[in-house]
Amino acid sequence: MSTVRAALYARVSTSDQSTALQLDELRQLAAQRGWLVTEYCDTGSGRQGASLPERDRLMADARAGRLQVVLVWRFDRFARSTRDLVDALESLRTWGVEFISLREGIDTSTPTGKLVFTIIAALAEFERCLIVERVKAGLEAARRRGVRAGRPRAVVPVARARELIANGMSLRACAQRLGVDPHTLRRSLRRNPLPETTPEGRMDVGCDDTTNKGGTK
Repeated sequence: MSTVRAALYARVSTSDQSTALQLDELRQLAAQRGWLVTEYCDTGSGRQGASLPERDRLMADARAGRLQVVLVWRFDRFARSTRDLVDALESLRTWGVEFISLREGIDTSTPTGKLVFTIIAALAEFERCLIVERVKAGLEAARRRGVRAGRPRAVVPVARARELIANGMSLRACAQRLGVDPHTLRRSLRRNPLPETTPEGRMDVGCDDTTNKGGTK
């Protein structure tokens, strides 16, 4: 019978803490079961986006088939969140790697462990659905209050744009100078027509990309 290759994973948040307590308990269980162990230890926060190079190495080894079981001291030493835990366990399951959390008493190689994992996955999905529901409710409430959703409308300095165009600059060059989209500039000029200066007409703002100068019809 081949020896089981196990990963022992431990993590502490700061360099003045030690992984010794975690590793001692993990080593005892591994020794009782006769496993060949490789240890992976990280020092760093478990927050989203934090670098955990040893956990990354562990997952890479698991994916490559170099591990058969991952043993951790507690869920929060291994995963950043419920969603992260479920995703990691699902990956390990796909690769044929079992997962044991010592303090929670979870072992995915047992029927009870598989049941608990299913419950955790269901709770994570429930949490995701609640978040989506809250976002939708917030957007609907904002819509009823008249709050415009999406990106804020670009502020176009119409007076400056008219000055540049009157001095011979094309609409596209003007838009580039002001840092706005040419279509946005064109719409802003249409929405804000120049007040009539004479009974005969007003400044003409063209809709093409050619040079557009002020004048009378």
